[in-house]
Amino acid sequence: MDRQHGLASSLRELKQQRAREALVEAAHALFDERGFERVTVTDIAARAEVGRATFFRYFGDKQEVVFADVGELDAAMAEAARIPSGGPIGASMPAALAFVRAVVVSYMLRLTAEPDTYARHERLVDSHPELQARSLIKQRRYAEALRGLLEDRGAEHETAAMAAEIGLAAFYAGRRIAGNDPERLPGAVEAAFDRLT
Repeated sequence: MDRQHGLASSLRELKQQRAREALVEAAHALFDERGFERVTVTDIAARAEVGRATFFRYFGDKQEVVFADVGELDAAMAEAARIPSGGPIGASMPAALAFVRAVVVSYMLRLTAEPDTYARHERLVDSHPELQARSLIKQRRYAEALRGLLEDRGAEHETAAMAAEIGLAAFYAGRRIAGNDPERLPGAVEAAFDRLT
């Protein structure tokens, strides 16, 4: 009975993952074809061949679809949890920044692994103020996740808060230096961290 329940649960999860991916793909295709403003939730659901209720099971609004890479952050954070830190960080800013650097660069490599997808996403966000605002909210989530990881590694609260914010600043500096070119971005972020030390 337990095996049957486990199989049914796995199939349900796979179906949910496929529905979510179909919604994301449909949304981006429609954004490319019509522009962000001219696409409705109904359009996205119809293109993905699901109902509106299914859309709202996964996303609060069409802006959320643009930022569907949250799973990438979660995967990067899980990966970061396995990065050795050489013992508790405590008040050591160099140790905290070394850890943050590893996390941020790893995340950048994930985000830019498909340069065309990354560039398309950035163009879309840059051309809509409401998406820029949502992006800033997401960036705060990244900073909080970094702070939490640092504290889990034994960093003092002040050290964790400062290192997380500096990591975010290095990311933004790298974006500026690289012109947000996905091919150059990870190296530019590394260079920004180099300048800090």
